[in-house]
Amino acid sequence: MTGPSVNGPTLFDAAPPPLTDERLALLTLRFTTQLGPRRIEGLRRHFGSAVAALQAPGRALREVPGLDTRSVAALGDARAQAQAHTRAQTELARTQAEGVTLLFRGLPGYPAALNALGDPPPALWVRGTLPELPEVPRAIGMVGTRAASPHGAAFTRMLAADLARAGVVVVSGLARGIDTAAHGAAVEAGGLSIAVLGSAIDVIYPSENRALAERLILVSESPLGTRPAQHLFPERNRLIAALSAGTVVVEGERRSGSLITATHALECGRTVFAVPGRAGDPRAAGPHQLLRDGAVLTESAADVLTELGWGAAPPAPLPDLPPEQARVLAALHEPRTLDDLQTLTGLPLPEVQTALVLLQLLGLTEEVGGRWVRR
Repeated sequence: MTGPSVNGPTLFDAAPPPLTDERLALLTLRFTTQLGPRRIEGLRRHFGSAVAALQAPGRALREVPGLDTRSVAALGDARAQAQAHTRAQTELARTQAEGVTLLFRGLPGYPAALNALGDPPPALWVRGTLPELPEVPRAIGMVGTRAASPHGAAFTRMLAADLARAGVVVVSGLARGIDTAAHGAAVEAGGLSIAVLGSAIDVIYPSENRALAERLILVSESPLGTRPAQHLFPERNRLIAALSAGTVVVEGERRSGSLITATHALECGRTVFAVPGRAGDPRAAGPHQLLRDGAVLTESAADVLTELGWGAAPPAPLPDLPPEQARVLAALHEPRTLDDLQTLTGLPLPEVQTALVLLQLLGLTEEVGGRWVRR
C-alpha cells in the first residue's frame, strides 16, 4: 500500500496568481491565527472548499457557525492573511524539497481513522509511506512509562513483535522506555511502526532515537522545525489513540501520558487494553486502574487479536536450534517460570536450565523478575 505524494503546480512566483490550490488554501488557514481544527473544518464545509473560504467576504464569514468575531477579523486582515499565505508557500516548498508528504483533511490520502476524533488536525506531516488507515485500522497503539522496568520493556518487545508478525501496525510516540521498545521490536519483526511525534518530523526527540526513527513512519501535526513542547504531547496522544483500533497500556502511573492516551482511545470508541504488573509498583498503578475500569486484561498478542476479531497470532519463526532449545524457546510466547517451562516442554529441570543459559548467550531470552521471556 502506498501513500499519496505531494505534487502540484509551482506556487512561488514573485506575484502569485489568485489562490486556486486547495492544499495551499488549507495550509494558509492552518497558519491563520484564531483558527483551530474545528473552525477550519467548519469553514471548509460551509463554503465547500478552503479556497472559497479564503475568498469569502466578511458578511459571509459572520454566518459560519462557530466562528467568533476574532476569527472573522483574522480572516479579514489583509496583512495577516498575506503572512499566512507566504508561510504556507514556504512550508510547501520545504516539504517538497525534503521528501515530506503533506496530507489534508478532506483531500485524498488523509487517514479515515482520524475521523474518530472530534477535532482531527487539518494537516498532517508524514515522512515515509503511510499505510491505509481506514475508520477502524489494523493498528494497535502501545504506550507506557519512559522509566520502564526490565520486565515491562521485555514484555513490550514480545507483544509488539507478535503483533507485527500478525500484520498489525504498531503505533506509539517515540518516547524513551515502552514506546522505544515497541517501535524497535515491531520493525525488527518485519512489521510497520508509526511514530506520532510531539514535535516536527524533522526534529527527533529524544535525540538518541534518531537511528530508530529512520526505520519508522513519522507523523506530526506540527510544521517543520517545531521543537518539542509540553502542550504538544497531549495532542500527540490523541492521534496515537485515533490511528489505532485499540491502545495497550503496559506501564504507567495513575497520572501519566499513557492514561491520557487511554482516555482519548475511549473517547474515540476504541478498545483499551492493560497489562497487569506487580502489586505495589507505581508503574503498575495506571494499568491496574484501567483494569478495574473495564480494560481488557492483556498477557499476550492473542488477547488483543481475539478481542478485535483479527484471528490468531502466527508462531514466531524459530532459528535453527537443537531440539531442547527449540522446545524451550517455543514455550516462551509469554513470560514463564522454570516450573512452567518444565511442565510445557516435558524436559527435566537441568535440561531446561541448560537450554535457557544457551538461549540467553545467543541473545534470544532473558530472565526478568523471576520469569523467562523472549528478547
